[in-house]
Amino acid sequence: MNDLPRVTYSNTGEDFSGVHAHLDTVIPDAEARLLGKSRPAFIGGRDRTEGHVVVARSPIDLDIVLGEFPQANAALVDEAVMTARAAFPAWRDMGWARRVDILRRGADILEERKWDVSVACLVEVGKSRFEAVGEVEEAIDLVRHYCTEIERTDGFSEERPGASSAERCGVLMRPYGVFGVSAPFNFPVALSIGMMSAALVAGNTAVFKPSDAAGLTGRLVVEALIEGGVPPGVLNLVQGGRETGEALVGNPHVDGFAFTGSNAVGMTILRNGASSQAMRPVLAEMGGKNSAFVTPGADLSVAASGVARSAFGLSGQKCSALSKVYVARDIMNDFLGVLADTTNKLLVGDPRRRDVFIGPVINRAALDRFTQAAAEAATAGSILLGGQQLAGEIFDRGPYVEATIVAGLPAEHRINRDELFLPFLSVLPFDHLADAITDANLSAYGLTSGIYTQDKAELDRFLDTIEAGVLYANRASGATTGAWPGFQTFCGWKGSGTTGKGGLGSWYVPQFMREQSHTIFGSP
Repeated sequence: MNDLPRVTYSNTGEDFSGVHAHLDTVIPDAEARLLGKSRPAFIGGRDRTEGHVVVARSPIDLDIVLGEFPQANAALVDEAVMTARAAFPAWRDMGWARRVDILRRGADILEERKWDVSVACLVEVGKSRFEAVGEVEEAIDLVRHYCTEIERTDGFSEERPGASSAERCGVLMRPYGVFGVSAPFNFPVALSIGMMSAALVAGNTAVFKPSDAAGLTGRLVVEALIEGGVPPGVLNLVQGGRETGEALVGNPHVDGFAFTGSNAVGMTILRNGASSQAMRPVLAEMGGKNSAFVTPGADLSVAASGVARSAFGLSGQKCSALSKVYVARDIMNDFLGVLADTTNKLLVGDPRRRDVFIGPVINRAALDRFTQAAAEAATAGSILLGGQQLAGEIFDRGPYVEATIVAGLPAEHRINRDELFLPFLSVLPFDHLADAITDANLSAYGLTSGIYTQDKAELDRFLDTIEAGVLYANRASGATTGAWPGFQTFCGWKGSGTTGKGGLGSWYVPQFMREQSHTIFGSP
């Protein structure tokens, strides 16, 4: 299907009728082939079926069985780690050029299986069609981008002049060993394969634990990389929930961690990494409380589109999702009118349908958080749109809620400070942009932010003073969302990240390596 337009997060204006027609055929076929099977651990090139079996169901419809997932205990996790450790020397010594060849082949395999993996992602997580297909496209680009980066830099090495003519000097990066990789449910393909491929191309081996809400896609992405030629033991998969994750984080033979998820868990991993005699690297991206600003000269239709898409795409369950928008007081009423009209056109329902933009939230816990936030907003402010759980037909078989817009909450209210991970947007007025930015910067997080303005001074103030790692201006496709490998990097500041360097760019892969200096006298 090479004649179909490629789905990304920003090419929203293209004619995708052909993509939809293809998906109409692909979705039922892929569901019939992929769902309801056992998806066990994969260690040392073999399936491992031991462990208590959990039957996972789709949030779209709880009658849909995704599969059966044996939960790895601490002993099986330890076996996976030691298997990865045994495989490390040969993988390291293979050299970056051969690793690049293998991983590029893995990306090719993933591309060949793009539609199957997209359907699995859609059904497992409840993504819309284009969110799911776009994520798989992003994952393919992530692998290829990281391969290109290590190729471009000759394995992140360079020659240096010696202090005298008798010596030759050089600096190169070496892998650590075994990386534990833990991924969340919301981007189960792109985040998983992004962290894994970076660790692997750098020369590390890996033990990967997908979210217990995304074990199907976790297994499928591992299979693609293995099919591409990753040797036995280099990439190992363990399925499970909290117990499995804690066993991986607590294993003393893991040399580093890559994690995407909550701040509480990420900081726990960081503290654990620093608790032994040698500091182990922890590359963690840990969510956000993301803001946008709409100034008096903004194009309100563009702003409303970007705000709604960022706030309500994937039901707000993105670390980059917009959760509060500051609007100039003089245009507040006009903007709210356009925003309400835009939001009302975003259909909530079964995301397998081509006309649906917003699917379910992931589970009952998310639904309970929504109910609590709506009750608090109605008490401390006002609900302008939404605020209810949906009922009837498909809504009775999954956790579906309305896209919700609230106003009148005090700036310090927890809804304006805590990450909700819900389709829940708070609107705040401002008289001076500088004051709004100051308030946004009080957040403990610093991931993404956006602005809508035609005033260069306002844009410069925003770019110079907002405390976030990923910034957008005047973007209709997403006020705070939509980063893509090789174009936008994705770095969390403050409580949103641990390293000050982000994924998708040029400084991610070197974080999976450590520096070594060589000084050689003579010419052996």
